[in-house]
Amino acid sequence: MIISERTGRGFSAQSVVNTFYLWYRIMGFFGVSSHSGRRTFITNAAKKIDLVGGSLRDVQHLAGHKHLHTTQRYIEGDERAKKRIVNLV
Repeated sequence: MIISERTGRGFSAQSVVNTFYLWYRIMGFFGVSSHSGRRTFITNAAKKIDLVGGSLRDVQHLAGHKHLHTTQRYIEGDERAKKRIVNLV
C-alpha cells in the first residue's frame, strides 16, 4: 500500500500501475508500463551511481529490493558501452 502525503489515503499497487498506464497513453507512449519505467530508472541509476560516489547497494535501496541480485536482474546491458569497454583495454 502506498500512502499519499497529500490525502493520507492509501493506493493499491494495481491502482499505481493503472495510473502510470494512463499517463503513458496520454503522453503518446504505447507498449510501456510502470515496470518498464522502473527498469529504466534502475538501469540509469546503476550507470551513473559512481558519479556521485555511490554504489549498486545504494541503487538496491532506492529500488526497495531486499537482495542485490534482484536489482541486478533489472539492469539492462548496453552493447555500445561493452564495445567502449573493450576498446579501453
